[in-house]
Amino acid sequence: MTTRPKTPLLDTVATPDDLRKLEKDQLRQLSDELRAEMIDAVGTTGGHLGSGLGVVELTTAIHYVFDTPTDKLVWDVGHQCYPHKILTGRRDRIRTLRQGGGLSGFTKRAESEYDPFGAAHSSTSISAALGFAMANKMLGKPGRGIAVIGDGAMSAGMAYEAMNNAEQAGNRLVVILNDNDMSIAPPVGGLSAYLARTVSSSEYLGLRSLASRISKKLSRKVHDGLEKAEEYARGMVTGGTLFEELGFYYVGPIDGHNLDHLIPVLENVRDSEQGPVLIHVVTQKGKGYAPAENSADKYHGVAKFDVVTGEQKKSTGGPPAYQNVFGETLAKLADSDPRICAITAAMPSGTGVDKFAKAHPDKAFDVGIAEQHGVTFAAGLAAEGMRPFAAIYSTFLQRAYDQVVHDVAIQNLPVRFAIDRAGLVGADGCTHAGAFDITYLATLPNMVVMAAADEAELAHMTYTAAEYDDGPIAFRYPRGAGTGVEIPEQLEKLEIGKGRIVREGSKVAILSLGARLEEAKKAADQLEAKGLSTTVADMRFAKPLDTQMIEKLMRSHDVVVTVEEGAVGGLGAHVLTFASDEGLTDAGLKVRTMRLPDVFQDQDAPEKQYDEAGLNAPHIVDTVLSALRHNSAGVEEARA
Repeated sequence: MTTRPKTPLLDTVATPDDLRKLEKDQLRQLSDELRAEMIDAVGTTGGHLGSGLGVVELTTAIHYVFDTPTDKLVWDVGHQCYPHKILTGRRDRIRTLRQGGGLSGFTKRAESEYDPFGAAHSSTSISAALGFAMANKMLGKPGRGIAVIGDGAMSAGMAYEAMNNAEQAGNRLVVILNDNDMSIAPPVGGLSAYLARTVSSSEYLGLRSLASRISKKLSRKVHDGLEKAEEYARGMVTGGTLFEELGFYYVGPIDGHNLDHLIPVLENVRDSEQGPVLIHVVTQKGKGYAPAENSADKYHGVAKFDVVTGEQKKSTGGPPAYQNVFGETLAKLADSDPRICAITAAMPSGTGVDKFAKAHPDKAFDVGIAEQHGVTFAAGLAAEGMRPFAAIYSTFLQRAYDQVVHDVAIQNLPVRFAIDRAGLVGADGCTHAGAFDITYLATLPNMVVMAAADEAELAHMTYTAAEYDDGPIAFRYPRGAGTGVEIPEQLEKLEIGKGRIVREGSKVAILSLGARLEEAKKAADQLEAKGLSTTVADMRFAKPLDTQMIEKLMRSHDVVVTVEEGAVGGLGAHVLTFASDEGLTDAGLKVRTMRLPDVFQDQDAPEKQYDEAGLNAPHIVDTVLSALRHNSAGVEEARA
């Protein structure tokens, strides 16, 4: 498609204030135009498609009925917020989604007053919305907290912790359960819509209040019995008993694509004194775009694509993705080791566990968005003699840090952590970057921490982890394709805590951990061209350190530079601590550490992110030259 869709009604809507000026019978057309605009925009940029398509009508209805931004709308995770961004003053930038300098693919406080809470990890929306609701209540200000949370995000315990503490918010808190996988809801239609309108209406709630006051004049036993009877009667019809037990008034399920059903219910809830309220809305992921509707993952995350055909722009081939190398290697190892099993937290394809599950379906466990449970589950498996691999993104493993410390490390249980998305991750930006895992794992007693420099090293580390039964072990690897090296048929069991020398030199030593190794080798080439003989070491282990190799290099070189794709506190900090303890810097050795900067980096192409971070070959060269206190023109003088 070369021309943008025609959107005459949407063109008149710059903000929700404009939206609220429309007649209700215009909202169907507006939603259709909003959907077309979103499809065209994501076709241009790539990004999350199916989830946003599923909430077009819901987004329109919420902004139409509620007084945003006074009412604080919090989208759980936020990957479904593209229609919201179009309606809240950002349509002119919607084709910069996930690009360098453009709009974030998630909600972001710095972007708009209509994004009151930034998100990208799931199951936080109810807690945040409750915070907004209670703050306004205590300050005597208008404003509700409105949380839109998917049924997948409801698999995490944090959502229930929030609901269990929500009663004080009363009618200032509205939770909208966006059930887009039919994992909770029965079929919905006219009857359930009628029931939802009825039980949320002022007439029903007024009668309910009157009945409650009358029943209170009866005995306590009768009063409690009548209250439970009414609650369970509605629960039997609408399926909301669980939420009622948590203190919510439940309404639903209703069709999330039928504006004639949605608008009256939202208006009833807005005008009600009853609360907190949970509205159960059933939607279809990918709604309104046939290629997404017909896709197994409903086009959850897509590359740029042809809007007419739905065909995504495929990569030109090349090396396999790191997560697939892990998944396929683990599957082969499990062919001969019945103790190997794999756990993922709602990311089977993202972690490569889908490859393992295909070969060993009875030994693969997707625990949903429940990283804490997943880690302790793995600990239990390990305690009983299994060899569990907890395959979790670096950014998501942060959510289970207490379990890593308390349930795994303290007990020295041999849980294997396969840490995907290590380092910077491009378009997903800072929320999904794997910046901190070296630091938060290598500080723990009993923990072994490895980092793969390429896909062959990842295969060796997977095998090494499988064979390591002495305690917890982790190995990290980046997002995307490998370097193209051949993966040997016979895997090597690495010696714990031992690195390797990739090339020998005499003046400069570069100690690389992980996937910056190729840049380290390029830097060595450039330094050699300037007359600086350079050693490159692939450390392999952040913990335990190869102290024998480090000491040898420090005693035989003038400059030692560490390079890693992690925040401060990782390899460089551990090397410096060792050097200090051993007095290796007392004789004038120059040591420099290169790591991610102390900022949260916004989205961009990965190579640009690493350039901004100062972790590419030219930056390594500059660091060495600076340590030698000369520029490139003065190398001869420095050598003399």
